[in-house]
Amino acid sequence: MIAPKHMAKDVKKGFLMGVDDYMVCPVDEDEMLLRIRALLRRAKIVSEHELKVGDTTLDYDTLTVSTHGEESILPQKEFYLLYKLLSYPNQIFTREQLMDDIWGPESESTEATVSVHIGRLRKRFADSRDFSIHTIRGLGYKACVMD
Repeated sequence: MIAPKHMAKDVKKGFLMGVDDYMVCPVDEDEMLLRIRALLRRAKIVSEHELKVGDTTLDYDTLTVSTHGEESILPQKEFYLLYKLLSYPNQIFTREQLMDDIWGPESESTEATVSVHIGRLRKRFADSRDFSIHTIRGLGYKACVMD
């Protein structure tokens, strides 16, 4: 999304509407091309069903996460949640978006379910040097990938 202003409410509205990125006019063409390449890279990740973040590999087909030679199978919803967040590093997802994407719009679960699963993922990957999951107060969650 390209917009003429950079007010927090406009950025929030854009992400709540489902945009993948947000840029403010005037747009730097080089930066825009870099952002497009990043979006295409993430699209490739989704189609291949394997995601590598540093030394961590997520295999969508087997629900496994491998780190430093150790492989573990995550519960389905936890895996899908982690895969979603890591597929779009630094993108903020609301609890509602995550509920719809992971549990489905017809689910009777509440948004608190997302918080519980995020807590479990944080505990499970507390020692990860590859990524962390952050709460964005008033908005939702995002995954940050370490350099």
